[in-house]
Amino acid sequence: MPGIFRHPVALALILLALLIMIGSTVAIVPETKQGVVVRFGDPKAIINRYRPNESFGNTGAGIIWRWPFVDQIVWIDKRVLSVEMERQQVLSTDQLRLQVDAFARYRIVDPLRMYIAAGNEERVGEALRPILGSALRNELGKRPFAALLSPERGQVMQNIEAGLDRVARQYGAEIVDVRIKRADLPDGTPLESAFNRMSTARKQEALTIEAQGAKQAQIIRAEADANAARIYAESFGKDPSFYDFYRGMQSYRYTFAPDRPGQTNIILSPDNEFLRQFQGRR
Repeated sequence: MPGIFRHPVALALILLALLIMIGSTVAIVPETKQGVVVRFGDPKAIINRYRPNESFGNTGAGIIWRWPFVDQIVWIDKRVLSVEMERQQVLSTDQLRLQVDAFARYRIVDPLRMYIAAGNEERVGEALRPILGSALRNELGKRPFAALLSPERGQVMQNIEAGLDRVARQYGAEIVDVRIKRADLPDGTPLESAFNRMSTARKQEALTIEAQGAKQAQIIRAEADANAARIYAESFGKDPSFYDFYRGMQSYRYTFAPDRPGQTNIILSPDNEFLRQFQGRR
């Protein structure tokens, strides 16, 4: 044994071989990672698999043993990952072309399915990116631009998330959230044209509301006039003298009205028949 120390090169090679053997036998599993143990290309076990509502420190993280030079570990992130969609142009139902930026957050919940379907988590993001764009175009293409500025936007996001989640499940992932960062009209002539169309639409809507209001006002006035005529007719039938008094008051109203055009003077004798309503009943 002491002879080994006389050959430092051999000692270094032995120590290096031991370190390689230990490194191939022992693996340290982080809290934020889950892994698939692969033996000759065949998945054999899942390490530190994601579980909902698991508390930090009570997972399968720590030191594990594996067969040296035989088992390989494919590490997969347990945290929420993000996939960014490239800016795309979407045509809404009111013929507005929108420039939309969006992103989705997802998590790998089935590492074995993910390894079989994609091989690694980067490929999952690459596969979800075009699906996110397609789902976004399909959903926004069913609605007008104003839907993105109303509470209906929440329903739009839920529909996109549900459609994207169905595809993500095929890769062992689940969609946590989908959000639209920006939805802008293109600059230049299309933007001005869109504003003009929106202004014209609002004016037409205002004219329609005004016409409906005028129609309702005419109906209400006609009903009120009919009710007044009915009440007058009933009153006149019960008391003919009231009708004579009412007609006299109307005559005075139009004759002595202060806003009557012109400056006509009227001279009447006190016993004139026109002023009989002022003389009281005889």
